[in-house]
Amino acid sequence: MSKEKMKNPKEADTEIGLDSDEEIKNEAGEESISRDDEELTQLVLDQQKQLEELEKQVEELRQSNLRKTAELDNMKKRMQRDRAQIYESAKAAAIEQFLPVNDDLKRTLKAIEDSDNQSESGVEDAVKMIFNKMQDVLQHYDVQLIDQTGVPFNVDLHDALIRQKTGDDNVESDTVMEILENGYRMGDRTIRHAKVIVSE
Repeated sequence: MSKEKMKNPKEADTEIGLDSDEEIKNEAGEESISRDDEELTQLVLDQQKQLEELEKQVEELRQSNLRKTAELDNMKKRMQRDRAQIYESAKAAAIEQFLPVNDDLKRTLKAIEDSDNQSESGVEDAVKMIFNKMQDVLQHYDVQLIDQTGVPFNVDLHDALIRQKTGDDNVESDTVMEILENGYRMGDRTIRHAKVIVSE
């Protein structure tokens, strides 16, 4: 065996020792990398979980905000509707106070016209002028007279004070025969029912 091929046992041990150290180092490095990968994976999973929770919270807040906005809109609409109803009720109540005055003016004019000795002092003209102004005010507020006869009795418009028989067979039961006191409507609201006589 030649000297070149023959190696000192110590040198051989040294080479083996070097190889073993490198393998240990490589294994330790791989374990360290593997641990780093696991930690990184866990960190990514934790971040994803936190992101999902945040997205869920954002969606809950968005839904809550939408609900509150809808509730606010509904409250505004309800307040506007209530305000309009209060205004209409107050207007109807105020006008209702003037209806007896209107009726008195109408009766006064009729009495003057029916009177034989009509005054020439201008009283009739003055009453007519006041009555016409009253009619203008009622018309301005869309107040309509309920004074039709020969129509079916309607509880929303009429208040039946008397029921009586009629000699005409063509007149159906529950027909308005006579207006005792005029009624008034303002738009869709009846502010005073007409007092009527109806047929049996």
